[in-house]
Amino acid sequence: MIMSTLSVRLPNSLHKKLKEMADKDGVSMNQFITMALSEKVSALSTAEYFEQRAAKGSRERYENVLNMVADVEPESYDSKD
Repeated sequence: MIMSTLSVRLPNSLHKKLKEMADKDGVSMNQFITMALSEKVSALSTAEYFEQRAAKGSRERYENVLNMVADVEPESYDSKD
């Protein structure tokens, strides 16, 4: 795996908090930052994926699928009462 180096300027208070959290997690600051950044990239990518999927949908197709569902009362264990 090819790795890159990135220099980031942080306020002292954020650096201190980052160090505390990494220590508490039992990982290096680099590992902690990499995991945090990976989580953020994943969350943004997931949101983008769902936005793209939603753009492909249509109200008509949605209603067609709903019309295929039987109109019956839910079982007692599925009732909200």
